[in-house]
Amino acid sequence: MGRPGVLLADDHTLVLEAFKRLLEPEFDIVGTVSDGRALLSAAPASKPDVIVLDLGMPELSGMEAGLELKKLLPRTKLIVLTMSEDPELAREALRHWASGYLLKKSAGSELIKAIREALRGRLYVTPKIAQRLQDEFARDPRADHQRELTSRQREVLQLLAEGRTMKETADELHVTPRTIAFHKYRIMEDFGLKNNSDLVKFAIRERVISPI
Repeated sequence: MGRPGVLLADDHTLVLEAFKRLLEPEFDIVGTVSDGRALLSAAPASKPDVIVLDLGMPELSGMEAGLELKKLLPRTKLIVLTMSEDPELAREALRHWASGYLLKKSAGSELIKAIREALRGRLYVTPKIAQRLQDEFARDPRADHQRELTSRQREVLQLLAEGRTMKETADELHVTPRTIAFHKYRIMEDFGLKNNSDLVKFAIRERVISPI
């Protein structure tokens, strides 16, 4: 039986090269891609055992690509390696398609451990994110706690309801516009909001902003 095949997806060439050097002694690197569209094209062709992907890729975000990959290659394990420490993003990825969630500032040995765990059918979450997820669950252990706005969702909702653009909101919160879009549409989906007017009314109702 050959070594497990790993496909790497990140839009920074130096990062890809570093990951490749780190993993090559134990795994076969079957390819590297730099955007979400290329990932969806390369994955079915190379049929890797594991895909390591960033969430903030161009063309198609890692979150969107992950959902598609889970349909295309249900047996392939998907591991997120990202700069984002947002527990809401981690929860969404882990709930729907990811077998692991790591931060780019994690130790290199953690990525190897995450891949090994995923190949065994286990979930791996970097300790910092795992603690945040646990803390949030401890504050609200109900299965439907997604119906309550998280602290990050309240921040996003407040800025958008005050008239900030997604880019301005992203700059204010030091995240990418894609992350803001994810939070906005998650709020709209969870609370049945149809448009920006509904978003503002909801923000007032939740006392996130004051009525004019």
